[in-house]
Amino acid sequence: MITFYPGPSKIYPQIGQYLQDAVAEGILSQNHRSQAFMDMLKDCVSLFKQKLNIPADYHVYFTSSATECWEIIAQSFTAKGSLHIFNGAFGQKWFEYTRKIVGDSTFDIPFSFEEKIPILETDTSKYDILCITQNETSNATQVDVSQIPPSEALIAFDVTSSIGGIELDWTKGDIWLASVQKCLGLPAGLGVIICSPKAIKQAEIIGERKHYNSFLFIHENFGKYQTHYTPNVLSIYLLKRVMEQIENIEQISRKLKARNQDFCQFIEQETVWQLLINNESVRSDTVIAIEGVSDAIKKIKQKAKEAEITLGNGYGNWKETTFRIANFPAIEDWEFGALKEIIE
Repeated sequence: MITFYPGPSKIYPQIGQYLQDAVAEGILSQNHRSQAFMDMLKDCVSLFKQKLNIPADYHVYFTSSATECWEIIAQSFTAKGSLHIFNGAFGQKWFEYTRKIVGDSTFDIPFSFEEKIPILETDTSKYDILCITQNETSNATQVDVSQIPPSEALIAFDVTSSIGGIELDWTKGDIWLASVQKCLGLPAGLGVIICSPKAIKQAEIIGERKHYNSFLFIHENFGKYQTHYTPNVLSIYLLKRVMEQIENIEQISRKLKARNQDFCQFIEQETVWQLLINNESVRSDTVIAIEGVSDAIKKIKQKAKEAEITLGNGYGNWKETTFRIANFPAIEDWEFGALKEIIE
């Protein structure tokens, strides 16, 4: 079975062997306060930062999911309020969830999915944090983080559909959140949050400690290479093994962007199909949305199913008139070749 579903998506084929290794090495029987686990966590964080070119003074933490990271940000980094800038469903969900926690001090600036993110002219000093979905999976768009100007407020990016797939300039943001079931090629069940020194300082000033997943509690535990609750030891182990096997993000990003460009050019030559996003400058490098009439969508899905290929469904308003394609590192070039044959 070939899957292009945009998350959870295809896992790296080596995962099967890594699962066996985890059992054989006994790491799954170690408690999360043991030296064996702490050594493994330390190695995982070190490799993760090395392969993704994360600055040395930025800190990496693991959570249960990217959604939990939304909660942590709302609880522990927000006192005055937050501003959410989004063009799609997941950015809107982040805003709505934060508003349930923070209340009326949560503000939003929606923008069109065919436009670049608006350059902020507002006074950001009245917010603690600006929240931006860097890769909007619902409509296959992305934000160029280089366009985001410096801000007095913290800048948080949701990079769930791009981390491990494209190279990111980490210095452009203070908080980066994600989960592992997309470009990192792992089963779902592990979230990641990456924080700058500026973010950690702000959390210390706010001093929020009311929740079990309060950031300061997480930060203090990770300072000892421990976790704030019993973690998903298997997922952390698998992430470490994947980091050992993959190339540096520079090479991965170059390959994915080239494959994205090739596939988009292929779609543009088709008569039945067209790309949902016309503005090339805002198209995602890792998720491709393809548009057609609903009958054609049904036929291509059935044809793909018969060939044992899973396509991603359209999302929201485009559910019946689009399908989505994941362009993640674990997906191989020959699989894209098979997909092209189905589309042709």
